[in-house]
Parts: sequence; C-alpha cells; structure tokens
Amino acid sequence: MTNTFYKKNQSELLLEMKDIQIDGFADNRWHKIIKGMNLKLNKGEVLGLIGESGAGKSTMGKAAMGYTQPGCKLVGGSISFDGIDLINISDQEKRNIWSTKIAYVAQSAAASFNPAHKLIFQTIEAAKKSKINNEKFLIKDAIQLYKNLQLPDSETIGYRYPHQVSGGQLQRIMTAMAISPRPELIIFDEPTTALDVTTQVEVLAAIRDIVDEFNTAAIYITHDLAVVAQMADRIKVLQYGEEVEEAETRNMLSNPKEKYTKSLWSVRSLTKPEEKSLDTILSLENVNASYGKSKVLFNVSVKIPKGKTVAIVGESGSGKTTLAKVITGLLPQTDGNINYNGKTLPSRLEKRNKEQLRKIQMIFQMPDTAINPRQTVEEIIGRPIEFYHGLKKDERKSRVIELLKMIELDENYLYRFPLELSGGQKQRVCIARALAANPELIICDEVTSALDQIVQEEILKLLQKLQKELGVTYIFITHDIATVKAISDEIVVMYKGKVVEQGMKSEILNPPFPEYTNLLLSSVPEMDPNWLTDLLNKRNNLKYKKEINQ
Repeated sequence: MTNTFYKKNQSELLLEMKDIQIDGFADNRWHKIIKGMNLKLNKGEVLGLIGESGAGKSTMGKAAMGYTQPGCKLVGGSISFDGIDLINISDQEKRNIWSTKIAYVAQSAAASFNPAHKLIFQTIEAAKKSKINNEKFLIKDAIQLYKNLQLPDSETIGYRYPHQVSGGQLQRIMTAMAISPRPELIIFDEPTTALDVTTQVEVLAAIRDIVDEFNTAAIYITHDLAVVAQMADRIKVLQYGEEVEEAETRNMLSNPKEKYTKSLWSVRSLTKPEEKSLDTILSLENVNASYGKSKVLFNVSVKIPKGKTVAIVGESGSGKTTLAKVITGLLPQTDGNINYNGKTLPSRLEKRNKEQLRKIQMIFQMPDTAINPRQTVEEIIGRPIEFYHGLKKDERKSRVIELLKMIELDENYLYRFPLELSGGQKQRVCIARALAANPELIICDEVTSALDQIVQEEILKLLQKLQKELGVTYIFITHDIATVKAISDEIVVMYKGKVVEQGMKSEILNPPFPEYTNLLLSSVPEMDPNWLTDLLNKRNNLKYKKEINQ
C-alpha cells in the first residue's frame, strides 16, 4: 500500500513546551513534580527522554498531549502543538487531537487492550472514529502496518483476541494502532521495557522503520540508555523534574557534560563472582507441562543449588515463567518429578501443606498488579506473617518494621498505600512480603525489568545482601543479560519449552556458544547509535548466505 500522506519538513517546529510546572498530590500535600521545564520538537524528529524513576519522564510525555494523570495538575507554562494551544482548548478538542494528531504507546500493552474485542477493530478504532476513511480501507491499511511491523500471519493475526498473541506481538499491534490515524506525534512510554532481548530488537527495528516511513515525530521515554541510542535524534536527561542537559545523541553518548548524566552512563557495573554449591535444594526431573492440549514444557531437568542464584534466561515463549508456575504448583506438571530437599513435592498447589507453601515464595514482575492498591504497606507485608507464623497486632507490626528495615525502608512507610510509593519502593515491599514467610527459595520473575537502571542496581544489591544474611536461594527469571552477570552463580538457557544448556555463569557466558545462546547475547543493546543497524545488516546477510547455500 503506498503512503498517501505527505512527508513533513524536519526543520519545522511541531511542539513547544515552555516553563512547564506540574504538581502532584501525596502525603496529604502537593509536591512539585515538573519544575519549569522546556521542550522543543520538530516535525519528523525523535527526542529521547531519560532519567531515573521519579525524574518526570512520563509526566512530561503525557503533558505533551495536554494531559495530566489523576493526582497531578498543571500549574504553569504553555504547550503549543502545531500552532494549537493545548492548555486552553476544550476537553473535546483535546480528544479530537488525541485520536488523529497525537498518539500514545504505553509500556504495558496487555493492560491497554480490551480483552473482549478482536485486535484489528481496536487497531482501527481511532482512525474510524475520526472518519479518516471507511472501515474496509482501514482494515487493509492495518494489515499492511502489521506486515511493516513484521508480525507473523499479518493477514489473520488481527482477528485474534489480545490473550492469543505474545507480549512482543501485542506491543507491535499497539504501535500499529498508534500509526493507523497517521498522527504527527507519537509518545512511546517505555514500549520495550518488559520484552526479552530478541523481541526487543524486532520491536525497536519495527518502530524505527515505521516512524521513518511516515516521517512521524516521536518522544521516546526510556530508562535504557542503549535503547534510546538506537531511536533518538536528540536526548534530554531529566532528574527530579528538571532538565539536567540536552544534546544530539552521538554527542551525548560520547561526551556527557553533567555529573548526573555520567552516573547514568556508569550504572550496572555490578558483578557477582560465581560460587558453586554441592547441596541441591530443588531438582526437576523430566518435567512436562501443558496448557490444555498445547504442550509447553518438554522433559525439563534442572538442579537448583542451595543458597545460590540460578538465572533462567530465554526469549518470550521459551517457558521461563511456565517453569516457575510448575515449581510453585500453579500449573501441575503432566509428567516428571519435582523434589524439594530430597522429597517429592505435590504437583498441585492445593495439595501442598502450609509448610511446603511457606518455603517457596515468588516475587512478580509488575508490583503495580502484584499488590492490593487498597491495602497499606503494613497490611501487605503483615498478612503472610499472620498466615504462616500466627503473629497478630503488636507482634505482627514489630515484624513488619523489621522487614522494612531489611529492605532499607523505615516505619514511616507502614501506613502508606501503593499509590504513594515509587516503582522501586513497591518492588521492595513485594520483596518484604516474600521474606515475611521466612522462605528458603524465592522465585524472582523479571523483578527489575520495569525499573530504571539506578533502581535496578539498588534492588539487585539488596537481593544479594539478603541472600548473604539469610542464606536464601534464588531462581531469577530474566531476559536482561546485564542482570544475569550481576546476580547469578549458574545459568539455565531455555528455548521453546526445552533446556538448551545449564552451567556455571563463566561456562555459559564464554564462547563457543550454542546458536541460540549466541542469538540472546548478540541481542543485548550496546551504547552505540549504529548497533541496531549493524546487527540487522549482519543478520540479513547471514539469512542471504543461508538462502544462497540452500
């Protein structure tokens, strides 16, 4: 399908935000979130916004639409989009602009789709409401966008429901939804944070190609410096709601001026020397598992050493989280055995006794959905204390305070609700909740993937400290190779429900690599603006050579 939309002049100003001031309400008072920030974006240009959690990246990105989330208010400044004053127009006029000229791509695609409607009709909804063209044309256009985004079965994938596609596929369909009405500006808010490295490469390449094809301006919000290096023409660094510095991407990467920016560049230097253990706390022998009639684990055999950390890595759909569900009894295996300290574990959760449940705990990827927003921190951590240990009232509260100290929070957090916590603080509360049971084994399922790099490092250091103090064993499910290097003793590589290899970290991360392990390692973004282009060219050349040889 040929693009009938005109190419824009990249020197023409599209968005100008002057002296933006936004307040947020917490602890029964208003706080300054954005403190007089400026932003300019030309048509067809991509601006990267980076900074740690609480820097104001998402707040500023949403403000570019003339929007502030609940609990926030714009108290000063001006926003001009394509000559339109976004502050003083009506809500209806804003909604008309959001459905045609400005689009937003969220971090969590799964939470952004209606589970009751097919994807193709959600993709074209904004364009259809705006009467850009008739439904038949828009469906054809959406299918072409799916092809451009390298989605499999592009002719038919749109007729599936959200739960019938993978996370990476859903993220690309959300990008197609944003592109469908041909907006002049797309705000990408951490669109690849929760994706495995191989899927991330596909999504980044697809986003970059489609933004280039339609000459769309974009604000790309991320905490991953290597990712923003592949996407942005310019980078703006934020901290505590203020601009630290801004520069063209190559200049920023090669010569950051400010101390804070340099500190962002140097994070994730954490490494852990591997340690071997002769004792096994958990072993899986020839485990198979299925979702209905679909087999998802194939003869998986894994040994988890006591008091150490085993990282399980693999792309989306490799079976990492499914394996965690089998270990916890949430998904009973169809064949094979799970032995805990030499004794067979019942396959079903409901058949395990309280002591077996206590010993194995799990920390989930998204703290926002893992904790009850209506409970205080004291209630969240206190419930497992009461359930497993029978402590109540003052004893329970004292134990919660002890756990808060372990996770480096004080008792001032006792009666706060999740809404009043940062992403890193919420994940610390989830860690404390797991520790409340006094477990021997904790499964960490992508617990740092949604956090900025500075907070990630804090959480990893905390987990290491707790392991040293308590002797707890970790199974660490992750797609982040930097995390694997930082925290693991041993590594299990999974692919399509099978174990590709298992061994000490030094063995797995040193060549020669099996083909799939090599694919994972080569997909880790580097702080080089040419990295993605070079990687794609290399892979395309390899495919071409294979086709010639065949």
